[in-house]
Amino acid sequence: MARNMKKVIITCAVTGGVHTPTMSDALPVTPDEIAHQSIEAAEAGASIIHLHARDPETGMPTPDPDVFMQFLPRIKQATNAVVNITTGGGLGMTIEDRLAAPLKAEPEMCSLNMGSMNFALHPLADKYTDWKHPWEQKFLAASDDFIFRNTFKDIAYILKHLGEGCGTKFEHECYDIGHLYNLAHFVDAGMIKPPFLIQSIFGILGGIGAEMENVMVMKQTADRLFGDDYVWSVLAAGRFQMPFITQAAMLGGNVRVGLEDSLFIGKGQLAKSNAEQVTKIRIILEELGLAIASPDEAREALELKGGDRVNF
Repeated sequence: MARNMKKVIITCAVTGGVHTPTMSDALPVTPDEIAHQSIEAAEAGASIIHLHARDPETGMPTPDPDVFMQFLPRIKQATNAVVNITTGGGLGMTIEDRLAAPLKAEPEMCSLNMGSMNFALHPLADKYTDWKHPWEQKFLAASDDFIFRNTFKDIAYILKHLGEGCGTKFEHECYDIGHLYNLAHFVDAGMIKPPFLIQSIFGILGGIGAEMENVMVMKQTADRLFGDDYVWSVLAAGRFQMPFITQAAMLGGNVRVGLEDSLFIGKGQLAKSNAEQVTKIRIILEELGLAIASPDEAREALELKGGDRVNF
């Protein structure tokens, strides 16, 4: 069984590298917008803030450490939240690109995708006609021929240089059953030590489907492989976000919301901000009698190094 959590950790993924500016005016793009929405999400109850960066002029995902450094210190100064930086980056980025900001910032946490996969966004390219920026449609359409590379060599490199080298721990993103077995390979090799966070992900085209039965399959597989060495969390894309994470919390898991994962707050209704999603899931959880973990309680559960040992 996953570690028994007395309180639910809420992660908020503020902007991501999937959605484009045309899809929602609420999607934060500039460093100011990312900082502002991150701070609001933390104030609403998120104890972990998961961060990508974007070109402030075009909104295109960027790995530029200088852009990250325009919002990371502001978030740290204004909140006690755990800062979690992507190592996934965006479509087409090299492993060197993806690690540039994390290796400079040395955060408490980073995401770590646990396997190569088709990561398909191309159906979104046909849903819009008036684009804010020329890059958007081409970026999305090209994903029908894109493999999101996360080889065993890549993962080992990240674990060594960012994990061992910087004391960073990881949100191990598992998009399919096989990713759990990839994670087990590194646990068995002693390269990943408990407690570690598993983020089970549903509803991305190329990964496991958003069917409620799959939530149990993923959890049962993780229980069998890792016993109580892991902390379990769930995210689901788009309209599946709230029902899936609510079910996960009822099963003893933790949750992730944010405009990276879904642009909506209800059926056909765009969210006004990340904080609105955090507030909604917090209300749901508290109505179910579940308590929300503070950032320091999340740090304790995940045995993180602490915000005083980062490089921003």
